[in-house]
Amino acid sequence: MTIYLEFEKPVADIIAKAEDLRTTPKVGNETALQDAAVDLEKKADDPLVRLYGDLSAWQKCQVSRHPERPHCKDYIASLFTEYTELSGDRNFADDRAIMGGLARLKGIPVMVIGQEKGNDTKTRIERNFGMARPEGYRKAIRLMDLADRFQLPVVSFVDTAGAYHGKDAEERGQAEAIARTTEKCLQIGVPFVSVIIGEGGSGGAVAFATANRVAMLEHSIFSVISPEGCASILWRDSGKMREAANALRLTAQDLQALGVCDHLIEEPTGGGASRSQRSNCKCGRSDQ
Repeated sequence: MTIYLEFEKPVADIIAKAEDLRTTPKVGNETALQDAAVDLEKKADDPLVRLYGDLSAWQKCQVSRHPERPHCKDYIASLFTEYTELSGDRNFADDRAIMGGLARLKGIPVMVIGQEKGNDTKTRIERNFGMARPEGYRKAIRLMDLADRFQLPVVSFVDTAGAYHGKDAEERGQAEAIARTTEKCLQIGVPFVSVIIGEGGSGGAVAFATANRVAMLEHSIFSVISPEGCASILWRDSGKMREAANALRLTAQDLQALGVCDHLIEEPTGGGASRSQRSNCKCGRSDQ
């Protein structure tokens, strides 16, 4: 079942009517019903284009967090060949919120690293919703060291609400791990390209986006804090997240104007996975 965001309700209503026509008991002209359903679906395209042509900062936040938006695993499956995952930080554990390994991009050997949120309840829990613990950042450091040693370009995919802030993460040196990862990004002598594919939140995202070139998907965001967190601090009211989103200048368009983002990547109408793709995404949604 396709998930629609709150501001997409006008489109959702039209699509629902089309679905009703398709499931209406066939007591008359079946072809006419099907044609009417197709016409309704076509009518949904125009309001969708208008909506996505003028999204507010808060609406872009919602799109960047969409549960059906492709994640790191999808991009690796679609863009890279011969991907061989490397695991563990060689010290404590393997953090499943961070994935990475050796691969080829158009035949060129690279090291790819990214944050993976998961795509259903089981995998989201397994991946800790893309929020890395210290061992995840230390795994990334290990992979960047390996890339530097063998002169492999690094490609990172950023998609996280932020680093995990639990007690166990703090006990194992979360702040130090993030700082060391950011430092490693600056130290390596190989080309480093970072792509923000969804939500780029706080230092957890900066640790993977301190690159030679930073690209952002059209409806992705990148910010020092979430709009809800910002609103809670400034106004003691998380309900003012819309005002905070505008003030933070967190959209890809804002950040390109500020010089933080080097390149903007267009998305299909409807976000990273368009409405037609969300039910049949070619990226491959399995997390097996």
